[in-house]
Amino acid sequence: MQIYLPIAEMPVDPFVVVMLGGAVGFLSGMFGVGGGFLMTPLLIFYGIPPAVAVGTEAAQIVGSSVSGATAHLRRKAVDFQMGWILVAGGAAGALTGVAIFRSLREAGQIEVFISLAYMIFLGLIGALMLAESLRKLLRSAEPGARKRRRRRTAWMAALPFAMRFRRSQLYISPLPPLVLGYFVGVLSAVMGVGGGFIMVPAMIYLLQMPTNVVVGTSLFQIMFVTAVTTVLHAAANYTVDIVLALLLLAGGVIGAQLGARIGVLLKAEQLRALLALIVLAVCVRLAFGLVLPPPAPYVVEAL
Repeated sequence: MQIYLPIAEMPVDPFVVVMLGGAVGFLSGMFGVGGGFLMTPLLIFYGIPPAVAVGTEAAQIVGSSVSGATAHLRRKAVDFQMGWILVAGGAAGALTGVAIFRSLREAGQIEVFISLAYMIFLGLIGALMLAESLRKLLRSAEPGARKRRRRRTAWMAALPFAMRFRRSQLYISPLPPLVLGYFVGVLSAVMGVGGGFIMVPAMIYLLQMPTNVVVGTSLFQIMFVTAVTTVLHAAANYTVDIVLALLLLAGGVIGAQLGARIGVLLKAEQLRALLALIVLAVCVRLAFGLVLPPPAPYVVEAL
């Protein structure tokens, strides 16, 4: 059985799409990421046009993030004060990203840009996360190793408007998380990602937030920013396929709940190492796609 997608203008197997949504939703709940870094390339590999994959994936991330954030809310593992600042920056970034996306699409370069951007960002982030996770795992295995965490937040406290984030036990300026949210908002709109693969390590290593609130706060921010991105893509670029989004959501919501339960059973270093391996695997696949010759030398598209 197949279902026709009105915006993507192609038939798909609904069971395959639901399974893809469930797998990515599972990762969303486990790692605190929106899952778009994996789902957008998978949709493109499946044959969905890149512009539609980016716009529709933003809608799918909203549902999976809501489900994952709800699970963390029940455990009181969300810093709302930090989350709203990240949301404010992310919403502004989404406006900028949609404008960039529209310009690249009109120039006919959106597909190449998306592949190159994914390969660069996923390669860098995956390598850094894997190296850091392996170092921490090796240190924890050493006898007598201390688990004391050194915080270097003095430079952020010296910036204007410094304030106390009680849930994260930080005293810093809201400017660094505001800029971080803006950057992730741009990526969300241009690449069809929630930005969790950047947000999670940045919150841990840059903002020095405790690991136990990072995942829930990341999902809280992703939930709102991707909702704004979805509306902007639908209104400005007409690239949100609601049928495809609903199929992805059907699997994503269930997968996120299961992922949140499994994630609690693993240590933070183990989670980061596993996420790094997945990120690098997607990076390698995209690199092969750029190097291998295309199935057709050119395509004809009616404007």
